[in-house]
Amino acid sequence: MGRRKYSKYKKQDRIVANRAIRFPQVRVVDYQGNQVGIMSTDEALTQARQQDKDLVLITQQAKPPVVKIIELSKHKYWLQQKKAEQRKSARQQEIKGVRLTPFIDEGDLQTRLKRIKKFLEDGDKVRVEADFRRGRQRTKKEFGFKNFERIIEETQDQAEVEIKPKSVGTKIMMQLRPKGKQA
Repeated sequence: MGRRKYSKYKKQDRIVANRAIRFPQVRVVDYQGNQVGIMSTDEALTQARQQDKDLVLITQQAKPPVVKIIELSKHKYWLQQKKAEQRKSARQQEIKGVRLTPFIDEGDLQTRLKRIKKFLEDGDKVRVEADFRRGRQRTKKEFGFKNFERIIEETQDQAEVEIKPKSVGTKIMMQLRPKGKQA
């Protein structure tokens, strides 16, 4: 049987530990974060074994590479916690969509405006579209532009226009972003 084609871990996520460390000299850090010094990999591995711990490669870009004497399971847990924290802090900004009809009634327009304002308060971008597919709607695109201008006026304290209203095929679209946020 050959090697597995696909691995569970990406190359940069692989943890290199103990005998898999292939550098002649390494900078050793103990489990408390104190520097032990620069020594050969074999000496560092012997020290780790005496303490009933593992030798884990922290970074190989440094000269010499940095290894840490720590339990491998603790190191894996720490990396898992760090990734979870990064995912939590890096919330993706979504683009929410709101569709209008060209000849929208006042009450419906107010409902769409409330929804747009809520999306902006949540920190999401909003793409507003008006569709002109049917007969006379195609010739009356100015009604769509009037509605878009009204939306811009109503949300000017909360939003900046990221993409100005423009005609794309049978649609008119624009995009708003919360004030103070960059693209």
